[in-house]
Amino acid sequence: MALIETTNLVVNLAPRPIEPSWVIEGNPVAQCCVLSKSADGLASTMVWECSEGKFHWYYDFDETILILEGAIVLESDFLGPTRYGPGDVVFFRNGAHARWHVEGRVRKLAFCRTAQPFVLGFALRAFNKLRRMMMLSGKRTAPSLVASA
Repeated sequence: MALIETTNLVVNLAPRPIEPSWVIEGNPVAQCCVLSKSADGLASTMVWECSEGKFHWYYDFDETILILEGAIVLESDFLGPTRYGPGDVVFFRNGAHARWHVEGRVRKLAFCRTAQPFVLGFALRAFNKLRRMMMLSGKRTAPSLVASA
């Protein structure tokens, strides 16, 4: 995998049907395109769009969305109906449930991440910190470019 990848939001979207039992009203048609994936497969970035309709969405991972175009009204057991449009960012934690009302059409950029068990995540963070410390201690300090007076 490349260490740096680039892409554009102008992509071909593939059908990503909404679970039929989740649809409340209308015939929402969803499409998406995965733009990037982490090496461990636990994180991804995608463009997603959907036509008008109302539906439930159940989250089994963390998802942060940025509304690019259109508008939605979100509602949950803890949130009254709230409208979001271009530029708005919403974070859904693993286990969240929301009722979506897409008004016309919506296009979003989504950052999705599957959480690791706490112990595994802690061990990985510790390993990465030690690795960075070892890498930094192995590098020589560049000579100063400023002459001392």
